[in-house]
Amino acid sequence: MAIKVNQEECIACGACLSVCPFGAIVMQDEKAYITEACTACGACVDTCPVEAILREEEDKVVAMDKSQYKDVWVYLEIGEGKLRNVGLELLGEGRKLADGMGQSLASVLIGHNVEGLAQEAFAAGSDKVYLVDAAELAQYNTDSYTATLFDLISNYKPSVILMGATNDGRDFGARVACRVGTGLTADCTGLGIDEATGFVSWTRPAFGGNIMATIICPDHRPQMGTVRPSVFKKPVLDYSKKGELIRVASKIKQEDMRTKLIDMIHVCTVSCNLEEAEIIVSGGRGMCKPENFSLVEELANVLGASVGASRAAVDAGWKPALHQVGQTGKTVGPKIYFACGISGAIQHLAGMSSSDLVIAINKDPDAPIFKMADYGIVGDVLEVLPILTEEFKKIKSA
Repeated sequence: MAIKVNQEECIACGACLSVCPFGAIVMQDEKAYITEACTACGACVDTCPVEAILREEEDKVVAMDKSQYKDVWVYLEIGEGKLRNVGLELLGEGRKLADGMGQSLASVLIGHNVEGLAQEAFAAGSDKVYLVDAAELAQYNTDSYTATLFDLISNYKPSVILMGATNDGRDFGARVACRVGTGLTADCTGLGIDEATGFVSWTRPAFGGNIMATIICPDHRPQMGTVRPSVFKKPVLDYSKKGELIRVASKIKQEDMRTKLIDMIHVCTVSCNLEEAEIIVSGGRGMCKPENFSLVEELANVLGASVGASRAAVDAGWKPALHQVGQTGKTVGPKIYFACGISGAIQHLAGMSSSDLVIAINKDPDAPIFKMADYGIVGDVLEVLPILTEEFKKIKSA
């Protein structure tokens, strides 16, 4: 939509100048003109006494033929030779969407020597697996993976694509959406089917988590979205299930990739692999100083757990951002979550609410974290943690 001035009708009264909040109207030769600063808010339209300022409708984009697009796809991310949990989690939700839409569920596997992972996708509920296997795809590369998924979409036309909101998923998911000319809803925490339209409804937090926005994509296909890891639970795998394996030849050549992987340096060990962790020990502001995080790390080492941190601890510089759990950090869903010296801000609770069992340690008996905890210990975390660590050591040695 654009704002235009009918120069023949304009009487240069200046009424529009005073109401424009962006200073986007100027007077030249006793006529009003709209500049590039205009945001089409319409304040001037309602003010003009002679109705010389008008809204002009821009040409509407012709809607695509959505009937050509069908099936729900899940992109399966691979890490260290196995499927990442987020892909399996999305297959569980994808199955629900596919059944609700009366369509098939398909997985997309991109990599090298990864055909053996297809059976796990079938076990998680996938009806089909699109496999693109080539030496050039052995390591994730933005150019090659974007082009590969774009070719698959162009040839097979899926209706819905689900991707994990991981570093890789966020990197090339938006590129693919832009290339195919559709929208992408990022960092979703809920999926469903809109009853009125039959479209996928994507739910995600907005305005710092103060509201939950539900978004649909009515005019373009595929409907795309990224979903945070650990938001949904993995389905129970049934390895007796079979499906259709569709091998697709790769069109990628080495010269098509603008970047080349020289070496991979592991800057973070298993202790910060929060999305895949079954046990997480997290510390917050109650740890008082960075040196005290050694108590969290000692307990994590005994339990074979990953180390997490609240936003307050990360902002204070006590732990790197890779360890942050919460709405602005990582969403996790371990079997056991230890909240040590964490009060329980709503943003942190949103990031760990999928945990099966929550154990909270805090000296404030009214701390919000206790409302979510399955077990609570009221006490000084600096005194409680060493006792817990010693007890777990005794149990393991026995």
